[in-house]
Amino acid sequence: MRLPAPAILLMLCACSSAGKVEAVREGVLAPTLSMAEDLRPAELLETEPASDTIEVTDAQGRRMLLMRAVRDENGEMVASDVISPVVVAARFRNVAERHGCVTLRFDVRVPEGMVESGWQLRLFPFLHAAGERTPLAPVYITGMAYRRAQLRGYERYRHFLESIVSDSTLFIRTAQLEIFIRRNLPGIWALKNDSTYVSDERFESIYGVTERQAVEHYTDRFRMRMNSRRAAMTGRAFSRYVKAPMPEGLRLDTVVTEGSGEMVYTYSHLMHTKPGLRKAEIVLEGELYEEDRQLCRLPLGEPLVFYISSLSSLAEERERFLLKITERVARDDGECLLEFAPGSAALDTSLGRNALEMRKIATVLKELMDDDDYEMDSIIVAATCSPEGSWRFNTALSRRRSRAVCDWYSGTGPVDDKAPEFIPRTFPENWDGLMAAIASDTLLTQSEKEEVAELMSVRDPDRRERKLAAMPCYAHVRNHLYPHLRVVNFRFYRHRRGMVKDTLHTTVPDTLYAAGLRALRTGEYSKAMEILATYEDINSAVAYCAMDRNASALAVLEKLPLTARGQYIRALVHARRGEERDAVEAYFQACGMDPSFIHRGNLDPEISGLKKKYDKLDSQL
Repeated sequence: MRLPAPAILLMLCACSSAGKVEAVREGVLAPTLSMAEDLRPAELLETEPASDTIEVTDAQGRRMLLMRAVRDENGEMVASDVISPVVVAARFRNVAERHGCVTLRFDVRVPEGMVESGWQLRLFPFLHAAGERTPLAPVYITGMAYRRAQLRGYERYRHFLESIVSDSTLFIRTAQLEIFIRRNLPGIWALKNDSTYVSDERFESIYGVTERQAVEHYTDRFRMRMNSRRAAMTGRAFSRYVKAPMPEGLRLDTVVTEGSGEMVYTYSHLMHTKPGLRKAEIVLEGELYEEDRQLCRLPLGEPLVFYISSLSSLAEERERFLLKITERVARDDGECLLEFAPGSAALDTSLGRNALEMRKIATVLKELMDDDDYEMDSIIVAATCSPEGSWRFNTALSRRRSRAVCDWYSGTGPVDDKAPEFIPRTFPENWDGLMAAIASDTLLTQSEKEEVAELMSVRDPDRRERKLAAMPCYAHVRNHLYPHLRVVNFRFYRHRRGMVKDTLHTTVPDTLYAAGLRALRTGEYSKAMEILATYEDINSAVAYCAMDRNASALAVLEKLPLTARGQYIRALVHARRGEERDAVEAYFQACGMDPSFIHRGNLDPEISGLKKKYDKLDSQL
């Protein structure tokens, strides 16, 4: 039996597709991951360099010319205007952390043999870092026939949705309803072209049947039920018509045709780093589909490894100290609000809140007495009075009240050699407290407050109080503000145990600086910059550099002595600003002082970009 030519062609295609599926399943034909091409200096820096040849001075003062160059077929360095892109075949790369993030760039390469018109290749990159597995946005490679089938399915589903009736009035047999109304309800028919509103109740009272009942009678219930069933079947209809849905959240979904060659997609992912994170891996998983049928799963390939280089590694481990001045004598203040009867110095603990206020001071006194570092020397007690009455009388009254408080605490305290001495002091009239109370009072007007404030220019307190008593607001001031002026102030004087000198100077670790350095080490760059900014040292420059505050970093470095670390940071900053000559010169000086920075330059994209552009850079060191 001789087969027709189309059948033979179909069988050959089927055999070819089956062979490709087997090759994919065995990993012979597979997508691969590779490191993306390095960014060119013009893409890495903010501005395009003005010249390809620069003159620099190294750490020994030698002057040299560096040009953009490549090696010819004989191995000689020759000038070149354009560097051809190079595919990096290495499975690992150093990436630089900036602002607490790193950019992972890699190429997803799909060989031409995996591109079939009826296939869809679904690729799923996964990020492995710090013991966690994070899925990244998928990449779909779709054949032309596969996409046409997808679109046909969506089109059929759209027709299905359009067949669902959303307007319920379309199910009413309007012609029959109109015949019924015209024959049996001529009055209603007459209203057809009349805009007069007739309520449903009025309609029923006239004709014995409601308008709703008439409409429902001539509604096609069968068609309505079928439409409802169709509306309930949208989920199943979508699955029936759309065999391969187009998902959301894809990084790439591209349609390719056979014979288009190898496909390369450069994938870029911004990853937030964590303290101590030094390595991240990218692995690629995938599936091969034909319509809704999975042909096979792709075997796992080798991962790409990214080693994370952090600017925090440039921080200098150092400890700062502060000068701490310790005084032998310490002073603490306290206050309680005691009520005295007008003109009386008798301390009545049952009056108002006196008992509570005096217990509060007793608690403070006990805490100070129990302090192992200090011994109590003396306690100054000053009772204040309100301005009411003469200055002479209030002076004597203040003295008697202070003495009464001292006697009360002396009688309730410990009776031994360690008992503190209570010393009464006189504070006749509390005018300062009165002015503060008037300023915060909400019932007095602004003009009244200003009038009272003008009285402070009167030097005689008795005359001042008489002028205040003549004001309309005096009743309010006397009844509501004067009672709060009768307070007792306590001043506790103590000395440090075992200390002979009046002042002791010691150095203690600067805990704030240590916190800033710790934040810099753990990648909390914003916090580190905020803390370290005032210190203006090498770690301040590192924090500024980590936050791209390049001008501030340079300003700090200008004030510091020349060091290898400082010059390397200066090279980073100049490279970011597009100042290539200054960047290369600072890099030469850093490497001359400390050769370890030659290899460090490979970790930072600003320096490595310059090293790739000026190929003789390392050979001159």
